[in-house]
Amino acid sequence: MEILLGIILVLMIAGSIYTLHAGDLLSAVISYGIVGFGLVICFLLLEAPDLAIIQIVVETITLVIMIAVIIDSSRDELTKVLSRKTVIFTSFIIVVLAGFAVYFYLATRGMVPFGEHMMRMSQAYVESGSGPTGSTNLVTGVLLDYRAYDTLGEATILFTAAIGVITVMRMKGKTKTLEEI
Repeated sequence: MEILLGIILVLMIAGSIYTLHAGDLLSAVISYGIVGFGLVICFLLLEAPDLAIIQIVVETITLVIMIAVIIDSSRDELTKVLSRKTVIFTSFIIVVLAGFAVYFYLATRGMVPFGEHMMRMSQAYVESGSGPTGSTNLVTGVLLDYRAYDTLGEATILFTAAIGVITVMRMKGKTKTLEEI
């Protein structure tokens, strides 16, 4: 599993570097998506499906919004779509996405089928959850004492996505205001 995580991290770093040096904004945003979807695969390999679900939702929504803003704001860049560099980059993205699909399959094939009961981790929480935590509510005790870092990670992802969407929407609103003047 460490080898798969290493390969995915290398692809994520390569996507980040390409994002910094991309020639047009659309290519930069698409290569930026490599990082987010790579993180989804990493979360699945590390057996954190709840974080993976949040990350894939946030990443998909963010990419759709960013691509919509780019297409709406700059029609000039779309004329460069058929250039050789763009075709090579698109082929590279397709290969990377196919690789992510393979890693996604490998990461999820060992998971327990949906609906099948599995109590290897949760049994300890149920038996002694309220004693050590001092909480009368078992769910609160588990979330704040045993899974605090996980909950903090989920809250951080949602907060960052909300701030990003607000920032993009405010910038788009400001440009419309400037164009109207």
